Amino acid sequence: MGHTATEQAGSGGLTATEHRLANGLRVVLSEDHLTPVAAVCLWYDVGSRHEVKGRTGLAHLFEHLMFQGSAQVKGNGHFELVQGAGGSLNGTTSFERTNYFETMPAHELELALWLEADRMGSLLTALDDESLENQRDVVKNERRQRYDNVPYGTAFEKLTAMAYPEGHPYHHTPIGSMADLDAASLEDARAFFRTYYAPNNAVLSIVGDIDPEQTLAWVEKYFGSIPAHDGKQPPRDGTLPDIMGGELREVVEEEVPSRALMAAYRLPHDGTREADAADLALTVLGGGESSRLYNRLVRRDRSAVAAGFGLLRLAGAPSLGWLDVKTSGGVEVPAIESAVDEELARFAAEGPTPEEMERAQAQLEREWLDRLATVSGRADELCRFAVLFGDPQLALTAVRRVLEITPQEVQAVAQARLRPDNRAVLVYEPTEPNEPTDAAAGTEEEEAAL
Repeated sequence: MGHTATEQAGSGGLTATEHRLANGLRVVLSEDHLTPVAAVCLWYDVGSRHEVKGRTGLAHLFEHLMFQGSAQVKGNGHFELVQGAGGSLNGTTSFERTNYFETMPAHELELALWLEADRMGSLLTALDDESLENQRDVVKNERRQRYDNVPYGTAFEKLTAMAYPEGHPYHHTPIGSMADLDAASLEDARAFFRTYYAPNNAVLSIVGDIDPEQTLAWVEKYFGSIPAHDGKQPPRDGTLPDIMGGELREVVEEEVPSRALMAAYRLPHDGTREADAADLALTVLGGGESSRLYNRLVRRDRSAVAAGFGLLRLAGAPSLGWLDVKTSGGVEVPAIESAVDEELARFAAEGPTPEEMERAQAQLEREWLDRLATVSGRADELCRFAVLFGDPQLALTAVRRVLEITPQEVQAVAQARLRPDNRAVLVYEPTEPNEPTDAAAGTEEEEAAL
């Protein structure tokens, strides 16, 4: 069954059709004949928020295991076949989903669909102790390289743990802990696959130079016989009060290049007007070199070498406003923090100027249009809105919704949320290079990519 979406106002002429197989797999198609390429994107509704205490990191570990072979494709064959056909591929894991994607020459689309279907339907055939141990070591090494042994590498992990209390599904990040990675057994991995890697827990989007009828025939041919699985439990409730109710603070003494002030503010859930308003507020305050914080701290005061403020959008829990300031010279963090609070208070009192509002909306509009203009970016967004919000068509009107936000809404979210009693703060104080340190830390994007 399927239906064709009519072109919606604010979609920029983009359209998508949605279909559903008998086994529950949702399929979204979007034709784009500008270039002879096609993007395949497969989102599974599983991320670190679905994990339980003692078994963190399984979602990310499984992202790696999905490239270790399946019934018809041995070892590294998935990479070899896609790259040999002139395509590119990868996978990433976040709090809320795991995705796999290929961009192929249009005439090689069938190959990508067959490969994705083969591992969805038959990965357990190839999953053994050897492949588990191999990828466990890869993930542990990734943790060392991206988190534990780089300056500021675990900042994201530390702030997440502070912003979401113990027991909250977002308290831990997708990379997982070393101890939990060591504890994961082959049966844990098999049970995880059976529960979450089922067609009725996935959305497949295909965008580009495609023939919809032929594409759907291939999807039915390769995915249609894979059985559904009904054992998935819903993720734990991520609801929290709008305000933390008091500032949380940690000082980290490590071998880092300079002092740093980082903070996470609790902001509205993704998919709401309030989240779009928060995105605009943070763009005015810290989105690039024209922002208020950059102009104040870097250009005027010269107290910082970098200053940014961005939104980590989350659907199943409050989003996070991520502040990151690196100090210059011998500047102390309290001076930076005082200036930041002064700028936030002024913004909450006055709101954005017309020029700031226009610039911020244009900036977010450009980012969205750049994303939707590529076949891979559009495929990913169609999957995102289908999995997290139930409707892939929302991806095509996201720009319109950002442009509808008023200055009053931007000011209101700043007044309500950008307050000292609604943040977790991380302060970095450098140590001498020859002093022993604990694991180094940093602002890593929430996704763990293969």
